[in-house]
Amino acid sequence: MRYILVIWAMLLPLPVVGQTHDPKQPLQGARSNAVTYDIDFAAIVTAPYRTKTLKVWLPLPQSDVAQSIEGSTLSAFPMKVTPKVAQEPVHGNRFAYFEFDHPEGAQMIRHKFKATIHEMRWNIDPAKVAKVERWPASFDPYLRSDNSVTIDERVKKLVLDAVPQSKNPSDDLLSVMRWVNGFMKYDHINASLKASSQHALDKKTGHCSDYHGLCAALGRALGYPTRVTYGINTFAKNSPSHCKLEAYLPPYGWVCFDVSETQRVIEAIEKDKALAADKKAELVRLAHDRLQKGFRDNTWLQLTRGTDYELVPPASKRAPVVRTIYAEADGVALPEPDPANPKQREFGWMTMHEYVPDRAVEYPFKGWKSLVK
Repeated sequence: MRYILVIWAMLLPLPVVGQTHDPKQPLQGARSNAVTYDIDFAAIVTAPYRTKTLKVWLPLPQSDVAQSIEGSTLSAFPMKVTPKVAQEPVHGNRFAYFEFDHPEGAQMIRHKFKATIHEMRWNIDPAKVAKVERWPASFDPYLRSDNSVTIDERVKKLVLDAVPQSKNPSDDLLSVMRWVNGFMKYDHINASLKASSQHALDKKTGHCSDYHGLCAALGRALGYPTRVTYGINTFAKNSPSHCKLEAYLPPYGWVCFDVSETQRVIEAIEKDKALAADKKAELVRLAHDRLQKGFRDNTWLQLTRGTDYELVPPASKRAPVVRTIYAEADGVALPEPDPANPKQREFGWMTMHEYVPDRAVEYPFKGWKSLVK
């Protein structure tokens, strides 16, 4: 009887591929090197003269496997506005919404909290990454073309240059990332500030979001779910925002990659006159290896996921991305500040930020020494 049951079970239809995959699955990487920061983050927003209604959406970091948030306090000054906290349904991003009635002068919104951030490593073995023929509908936001991650005919043609012969999802994505690093030149001034794959293709320049927006578009053209994730670096810099690329690679789930910073590390290695040629080649290999295996540093705090979505409550239009805040004056979005542009003198808003770690921590993309630890 037992043998009959075994044979009968073997004859049952196999589950549909992809049924067990879930875009809401927690990160699966290995955690280490936790750092706890006391964070004081604020934005000074100056609405145009005689603005009737100023609206500000502040993204709120959430606790998950990679980071834990506690002691969160929100405030506004000089107008005392109590924010409404809500979560948008597509990516699960949470926002504190401030509405100022007839603001006079600049308004400050402030978020003080404590964050413990882990380093994450996935240690991907490309041979173990499964290719999914049919993704569940829940992955549609990470496979379709949108107003930031756009999959047009140019992307469909260029993906054949990046991946002339498909191998497996991990190797294909590494080919995409290496191709983008060869195609793009880092330029924080000539950047879209909205993860635009179109800007990347038109200008061949940009900052992190343009690199990762183009990588996301090429990845989706290959049939792999991708998304751009925005956060802040926890050290002093003019603009704290920085983004990363995530791709869903079974059985590892969502895996984090930093394409633009890897390019900058490799460029620094190649320009280092103190390094011999064979040492440079080994360090470049290690940089590519760290990129492919999946790495997220403990000096980056995630705020939002995804591109081109409705804020809560709704803004006048969909947000391409939310980097640090999103602000509108009488239904018109205030322009994103670009502190890297030395010629820009006017800003609708600017951030202030302070991070106090519980121990000394090194930014792993600043130099090559972290590659050999």
